[in-house]
Amino acid sequence: MLQKDPFVLDGNVLKINKWNEFSKHVIAGFSTKRGGHSCAPYTSLNLGLHVDDKIEDVLSNRHTLSNIVGFNTSNWVCSNQVHDNKITKVSLNDMGKGVYSLENSIEDSDGLYTFDSNILLTLCFADCVPVYFFSPSYHAIGVAHAGWKGTVKDIAGEMIRLWTRNEKIPHSEIFTAIGPSIGSCCYIVDDRVIENVNKVLVDHPESTYKEVDIGQYSLNLNQLNEKLLLQSGIPKENILISHYCTSCEDELFFSHRRDKGHTGRMMSFIGFKED
Repeated sequence: MLQKDPFVLDGNVLKINKWNEFSKHVIAGFSTKRGGHSCAPYTSLNLGLHVDDKIEDVLSNRHTLSNIVGFNTSNWVCSNQVHDNKITKVSLNDMGKGVYSLENSIEDSDGLYTFDSNILLTLCFADCVPVYFFSPSYHAIGVAHAGWKGTVKDIAGEMIRLWTRNEKIPHSEIFTAIGPSIGSCCYIVDDRVIENVNKVLVDHPESTYKEVDIGQYSLNLNQLNEKLLLQSGIPKENILISHYCTSCEDELFFSHRRDKGHTGRMMSFIGFKED
């Protein structure tokens, strides 16, 4: 990774420091797999309750992350992710959901947003694309989980449409960031995926993938989500893109594909921290 990345490593987490130019209160970033308590194959900062890790280790890891980011776990909101494009608006009344148990998570949502302070929006990842949304002028924050299914269902564009149509936030006031995910160097998909890419992206969808064998393609999910954000009306200068590949960077990240499904989860996080 030769390019300067907008996700800056700070201890055992990556942070979007550039957004602090807009607001000193916003805390946004992505965890790594380092600095936790879990044992193999979840070594060590596994934050996913839905894998076969010990629950007490996951909760201990979540407590560790809470100390790093300055948000008590009781202020977090977690959802049950299903690789779709449903987005839920949450409030202070939702704090604590999904933090200590899967049973009371926000149901079937791969995107969350809020206007409230002192609430931390969180989602889990192990190769899929975390997409962050921030409007300092409107005090809005959001995050989405975009695997290939969520991506071709345009979950990023769905968040933009909710904000512009329902919440009346202008496109020019929305800032976005595309976080660490599996890169095209490691992500091979079949014709079924590419057919959906061709349907969702209006202009030059073929620029996001390359055929490497008959019916096999390397797909750049980060670039695809960037193009979908542009297609939804977000100015290019309002989009940050990480260059980290979760499969290549095995010292930093869990990877579902590299680790053949037996692995932990990183966590995206974004919140307004105010007294």
